[in-house]
Amino acid sequence: MSCLPIFQLLCFLLFILSFQTNLSFPLSAPPTRELCSPKESAALLQFKNAFFIDHEYVSILCGAFHVKFYPNMESWKEGTDCCFWDGVTCDNITHHVIGLDLSCGGLSGTLRSNSSLFTLSYLQRLNLANNNFQDSQFSPMFGQFTSLTYLNLSHSWFSGQVPSEISHLNKLLSIDLSSNLVSLKTHTLKGLVQNLTEVRQLFLDGIDMSYVDPSSFMNLPFSLTHLSLENCVLKGNFSRNIFRLPNLVWLNLKGNFNLIPKLPKSNWSGPLQFLDLSETSFFEKFPDSIINLVSLRHLSMVSCFCSGSLPRALGNLTKLIFLDLSRNQIIGPVPSSVTNLTQLQFLYLYNNNLGGPIPDQVASFLELKEIDLSNNFLNGSMPSWVFNMPSLESLVLSNNQITGQISSSFTNLTQLLSLHLSNNHLVGSIPDQATSFLNLREIDLSHNFLMRSIPSWVFNLSSLELLSLENNQLTGHLNEFQHESLTHINLANNGLVGPIPSSISHLLNLTSLDLSSNNLNAILDLDMFAKLKNLRSLDLSQNSDLSVISTVNVTYSLPHLTTLILSSCNTSQIPKFLRGLEGLWTLDLSNNKIQDIPEWMWDVGKETLNYLNLSHNSLVNIKQLSWKSIGTLDLSFNLIEGPLPIPPPSVHFYSISKNSLTGEISPLICRLNQLVVLDLSHNNLSGIIPPCLGNSSNLEVLNLRMNKLRGMIPTTFTKGCTLTNLNLNANQLEGLMPEAIVNCRDLEVLDLGNNNLYGRFPQWLGTLPVLQVLVLRSNKFYGFLRDSKTSLSFPKLQILDVSNNNFSGPIPAGCIKNLKAMMNFKEGKTDLLYMGGYLRFGTFDEYSISLVEKGFEIELVKILTMLTSIDLSNNKFEGEIPDVVGKLYSLKGLNLSYNKLSGCIPQAMGNLTILEWLDLSSNHLEGEIPRELVDLKWLSVFNLSNNQLVGPIPQGKQFNTFDESSYKGNLGLCGLPLSKACNKSTMHPKLLSSKKDELWGFGWKTVLLGYGCGMAFGLFMGYLVFWTGKPKWLVTLFDGLQNQRTRKSKKTRRCVRRRN
Repeated sequence: MSCLPIFQLLCFLLFILSFQTNLSFPLSAPPTRELCSPKESAALLQFKNAFFIDHEYVSILCGAFHVKFYPNMESWKEGTDCCFWDGVTCDNITHHVIGLDLSCGGLSGTLRSNSSLFTLSYLQRLNLANNNFQDSQFSPMFGQFTSLTYLNLSHSWFSGQVPSEISHLNKLLSIDLSSNLVSLKTHTLKGLVQNLTEVRQLFLDGIDMSYVDPSSFMNLPFSLTHLSLENCVLKGNFSRNIFRLPNLVWLNLKGNFNLIPKLPKSNWSGPLQFLDLSETSFFEKFPDSIINLVSLRHLSMVSCFCSGSLPRALGNLTKLIFLDLSRNQIIGPVPSSVTNLTQLQFLYLYNNNLGGPIPDQVASFLELKEIDLSNNFLNGSMPSWVFNMPSLESLVLSNNQITGQISSSFTNLTQLLSLHLSNNHLVGSIPDQATSFLNLREIDLSHNFLMRSIPSWVFNLSSLELLSLENNQLTGHLNEFQHESLTHINLANNGLVGPIPSSISHLLNLTSLDLSSNNLNAILDLDMFAKLKNLRSLDLSQNSDLSVISTVNVTYSLPHLTTLILSSCNTSQIPKFLRGLEGLWTLDLSNNKIQDIPEWMWDVGKETLNYLNLSHNSLVNIKQLSWKSIGTLDLSFNLIEGPLPIPPPSVHFYSISKNSLTGEISPLICRLNQLVVLDLSHNNLSGIIPPCLGNSSNLEVLNLRMNKLRGMIPTTFTKGCTLTNLNLNANQLEGLMPEAIVNCRDLEVLDLGNNNLYGRFPQWLGTLPVLQVLVLRSNKFYGFLRDSKTSLSFPKLQILDVSNNNFSGPIPAGCIKNLKAMMNFKEGKTDLLYMGGYLRFGTFDEYSISLVEKGFEIELVKILTMLTSIDLSNNKFEGEIPDVVGKLYSLKGLNLSYNKLSGCIPQAMGNLTILEWLDLSSNHLEGEIPRELVDLKWLSVFNLSNNQLVGPIPQGKQFNTFDESSYKGNLGLCGLPLSKACNKSTMHPKLLSSKKDELWGFGWKTVLLGYGCGMAFGLFMGYLVFWTGKPKWLVTLFDGLQNQRTRKSKKTRRCVRRRN
């Protein structure tokens, strides 16, 4: 045993000697053997030389995915070991190239099937993502990499079909072919599903699978953890079995609009963490089974036609970080269980039908960064927790019905970037104290009822970019802006006063400024905007005390300006900084004092100007209309003389009404085949109406009223006629009304009044399904108004005016019964909406007509949808007023004056509870005034003059407001407001006739004596006449008088019965 230590000592000494010997000589060179084979090195260099590095394009592409651009192939040098090149990985033992990562490497060029890349047969990982292989077909040679476990070709612009050879890569664990211009056939997909038995990640986003049967995914392996099929044009049912894959943690089906996901309705659990069904055709109620996915972190079901209410147990998903159910049809309240989602950072429920108050107990949302509940029906006040979330960056509650004030505690939101509370019912003022908003970029409190002045802190925000406070009730002066970060300012429709802050001239980033519809005052020199080279939109309109001026010599321009609105700004000239501006889109200088258009203006926006409004000025001459893209052109309410200017063919709205145009309408108007609205009214145009206006394929509104047009109405209205409003009132047109008008099935307003048209009433107009206004007044129409053969005649008619014609016969009760639109009265409906329609270019056109209302002829520039009236005055109608008139519950006005109507006033007229004017004057009406008319509380004009009415005038309510002119010419009426008092004689017609006899000078005794003698003689003569039947004229006369007395007594008894 003693020898062992000695042996160990000797070994140690030998080691020391050997170490010293090595130190005494220079270090020997390492072995010269390279790790990378020359063949693979050459292949890589050849691959490199087949492409060029596109730094600019690929850096933008990679930046979009927040990936750093790294051109690693630039480090590949010949003569160096390829195993040490960037992006190249070699096997530690065999030294073969087994990995190649060139993602975001800047490669640009065509990858061909004979590329040297495909000789690297030992590759196990290949990543060519985010490069530019444009015009490169998806090569079947990729199928030769049989050792691949990872393949990523995403976002690289490959095209063609995914080759079936790709299914040979049966060792793949992850494959990403997303976002290329390739398609995938069913047999290739089935091969992938069948052969990739170990695959875990399958990303196929953006691949065209329009011919793939979704059932091809049924046999996916249980190993699958990630499946992404976004925007693949899949259609049909997507099996619920796929949702049950035991290891699936990521499933993305977004953007397959015709795909119908079939979610498990029960027993659905698993490790799923990411689920996106957005923009699919889910078409079911929100699935309760989702609440069992307790591992879920991301749930997105945007625009998938999801309905029903949110389950109360939504709070079971306690690991949720992202929840987006926006743009659906979800109803009901937001469940209070959302308080359990303590890890939630993003909550989007906008564009649904959610109602009720926002849950008030959500104090646990400490991680919430963004919340958007806009475009719902949420009500109640703003919950306090909203202003106590320390991480909140974006708060969007716009377009709801939220009430109350903005709490001063909202200053606690120190991380807030965006605040959007527009279109609610918020009241009070904007809180005064707020100094902690260091990063606030957007404030939108528009369309509320906020009052008082804008607090000073708003003008001091250093990061503010958007300030939108329009449509409130804000008052006071505007402070000076202290920082130059603002890009959008909208303070329109408030009560702001004072001058425009001069600091606006220093907001060099400003692109949009709208201060319209306030009470701003001062003389404003447009030169203050000279430095705002980024300005695109400027609106200072509707500030009546603001006068806009422009210097004579303008040396600056606003090169990006597209919209300028200076309506009602007291300016007398077109701003000179517009000179030379090529990109102008919208120009509104209406309601000013402009007298002429300078020559240079015809070249402003010559290729781009789409909207030009110069109405309500003092223009006299228009030389040319040369803007090639003009769509809306309004020159109305000027002093323009001469012939009608013809705009370019691009115009769809053209109004030059209320000028002094003369001459005929040029046939060049027929070239305007895009025309939707043509308004030439209130001029002195003569000649005939061009026939082409009858068969225009787009024309919806044609207004030629108040001219001197003659001839006949065109007969060229063909099937497919698009007219909704035809107004030819107050011309000199003659002849029959053309029956071709019935081809205009969308016609809502037809006004042909004040012409020389003749013929019988055009009963065929009753077939127009949406006709609302029919005016034929002051023409030469004649004949009976006959009952319609169908109950569907004039179903939408609300205004009927056939006054001042020669119509005769009875008022047809059957026609009155068909006026359904005049019978549909909704109690309490007070919305001030106007008749009109949305034109095909998006603008709402409000109709106008001439109408006799409350005894005065007026032009209604706007027609309230609730206005309903009938005017049959100044004709020869006879007979009784039909009782069915009392069923026109929506009627606002009724004029039957100056006819030959007889009988009594129907009691049923008392049912017309919203009637405002009633004129039955100058007829032969008899009997008493119905007591029921007293209850017409809205009646303001009432005329029964010049009839044969009798008895006391009803008293009380509105009747106490009418003077004696309403009743004059009715000798049998008595009581206030007439001076004739009612007494017993006026109450009893028999006593009244007795008094009349005494007025002739005969007492009762004399009458009694004469009565006895006369009676004896009369009986004798009567016996002879009727026994012999001679003379015949006396018998006939007696019979006629007797029949007349009988009819009259029946009428009288009927009026009396109605009163009782």
